[in-house]
Amino acid sequence: MKFIGIIPARYASTRFPGKPLADMKGKYMIQRVYEQARKVLDHVCVATDDDRIFNAVQSFGGEVVMTSAQHRSGTDRCFEAYRTLGGHEDVVINIQGDEPFIKPEQIESLIACFDSPQIQIATLVRPFEASEGYEALANPNSPKVVLNERHEALYFSRSVIPYLRGVEPAEWLARHTYYKHIGMYGYRADVLGQITCLPQSSLELAESLEQLRWLQNGYTIKVGITTQETIGIDTPADLEKAIALLP
Repeated sequence: MKFIGIIPARYASTRFPGKPLADMKGKYMIQRVYEQARKVLDHVCVATDDDRIFNAVQSFGGEVVMTSAQHRSGTDRCFEAYRTLGGHEDVVINIQGDEPFIKPEQIESLIACFDSPQIQIATLVRPFEASEGYEALANPNSPKVVLNERHEALYFSRSVIPYLRGVEPAEWLARHTYYKHIGMYGYRADVLGQITCLPQSSLELAESLEQLRWLQNGYTIKVGITTQETIGIDTPADLEKAIALLP
């Protein structure tokens, strides 16, 4: 089975314009993501809609393709890039361009989900730790996931799910295993083509979570579990904290 890693990267951003080109101790942020992905995947490509990002990726020897500026999501951008590149791989791994600390082991966990030919889409979660406290659990910017016994997603929500009736919220993490969604996906190539044709769904619009469109339309999302946290960068302040973690 052949895999390709595609890193969607836009220049425009409300909170942090030009984020993929942010300098992180002499390397672009997008370069650090690319290099981490290449530790696992033989074929990695950046998909962008901006000449500045295109030129930057070429400058460090990375593979990059131009895509439309009209895409609604990184998933749509991934599919255009996949087709532009020839569409030879069986599975597309969608890697977030703002997570320069992504671990090779996390990508490997996602790849392992496709050992079964029935798997359509896969993603990752991390169990919340009791020490993180209810405030971290309740953060709407950290979507929660509930799973069935086959480790398939039942639902994603910005709210805390499940609700523990009769238990004080401060005790929830000690009484139940809650899962935080790690926003990296893998898709069978044919399924990727199908889901990019779906209209936005009511649940997706309610929660502003794209993956709910797929669930609402009957697709199955396999969930791999990682204990490693990723560090997403959404603002310049996040960048400063991330740079402090670099050797």
